[in-house]
Amino acid sequence: MSTEERTTADALARTLAPVLGEGLVVDDLQRLSGGASRETWAFSVGDRELILRRDPPGRPGMPGSMALEADAMRACGRAGLPVPEVLVDDDGTNLGTAGLVMGRVPGETLARRILRDEEFAHAREVLAGQLGRFLAGLHAIDPVEVPGLTEVDTLEQYWTAYEAVADVSPTYEAAQRWLGSHRPPSTGTAVVHGDLRMGNLIVDEEGLRAAIDWELVHLGDPVEDLGWLCVKAWRFGEALPVGGVGTIDELLSAYESVAGTSVDRDTFHWWLVQKTLQWGIGCMGQAAAHLNGLVRSVELAAIGRRVAEQEWDLIELLSPEAWADARATVGDPTDDEPGLHGRPTAAELLDAARGFLSDTVMGATRGHVSFHARVTANVLGIVERQVLLGPAQEVRFRSGLADLGASSPAELCDAIRDGRFDDRQDELWRFLAASVRDRLAVANPKHLARP
Repeated sequence: MSTEERTTADALARTLAPVLGEGLVVDDLQRLSGGASRETWAFSVGDRELILRRDPPGRPGMPGSMALEADAMRACGRAGLPVPEVLVDDDGTNLGTAGLVMGRVPGETLARRILRDEEFAHAREVLAGQLGRFLAGLHAIDPVEVPGLTEVDTLEQYWTAYEAVADVSPTYEAAQRWLGSHRPPSTGTAVVHGDLRMGNLIVDEEGLRAAIDWELVHLGDPVEDLGWLCVKAWRFGEALPVGGVGTIDELLSAYESVAGTSVDRDTFHWWLVQKTLQWGIGCMGQAAAHLNGLVRSVELAAIGRRVAEQEWDLIELLSPEAWADARATVGDPTDDEPGLHGRPTAAELLDAARGFLSDTVMGATRGHVSFHARVTANVLGIVERQVLLGPAQEVRFRSGLADLGASSPAELCDAIRDGRFDDRQDELWRFLAASVRDRLAVANPKHLARP
């Protein structure tokens, strides 16, 4: 057992003693993969399988945030909703950093397995309805059951985050302007999970076992959770809009059957647009963390190119005709002539390096190194496509900007924000669709073909 593991085991024993008794022994302690903002550890005490979720030592979260997570799950448990059982939460007095211990729920969290493996075939048939009923039950909980929750306007919150990064997106600006002019009345204030999606669910052969990762729990409009669940990114390439497992009607009908109220489809659409923009801004922010030197990471750098995926999905939601026209046309690559430097050309060198990572490094390593080798291979593929496609794309982009009277993306963003395209929407969306299509042909051409 390493020093870190021994320290963690001792802290767990102290934290759990008032709940499970003195003299307990922590066994089978292991660090699990998880999000960047929280650590997750699995361990056992006797015949109990448990999970520790905590702030990383030296990187504390918002004060009280772990207690909010614990209280939200306890409130769900009292309401009979499927969540892990919380044994104890700690402000750092015993654990050294804020955290909570909960029962380990058996099942699968990896979205690609849930969406593709035969053992989850029945789960896929029932999951959309289960999620609708779960959210209706969550939103029915009296907010006083989770003391300390604050109301969050996620549109304002994430647009502030967008304005804090150095990058710009004319598509995001156009979407934000649409959201501002079409915002529906609030449907109410409820306890909102904030991040309910594929990846934050535990699923077994019968369907939903637990909703996890309550880090973003807050008070907000209940339709917010429904919209976030249906963001296209959480389908992982599948066609069905509710996390790749169901239809919108299945989700909303199940929700309405428990909530006793109807969900306005235009309001739902607004939240779907807002949440797609939110995830896009999140991608931009993660790349900024790498570019600013806060967290140097090839994974975060690669996520920056996923901005184009969210731009493409926003255009599909807001201007489907322009999206369909652009989707039908993808530019041809520039000839990869040897030129001054001969062969192998730049693209051929990138292809060789990518092949080494994919064929050799990934096969010879596991875990963290194998994963980042895959990410790096994908990055090299992006650069290779930009070498081949980029020159012609850049000419089209600059010409399109000039036709709109802008000399740069930043200037176009300013014009959109000032309302100078409010009476030229068709022209604007067609340019955005064509330019984002070209960006996506480099960043992730598979996304262009996704239903």
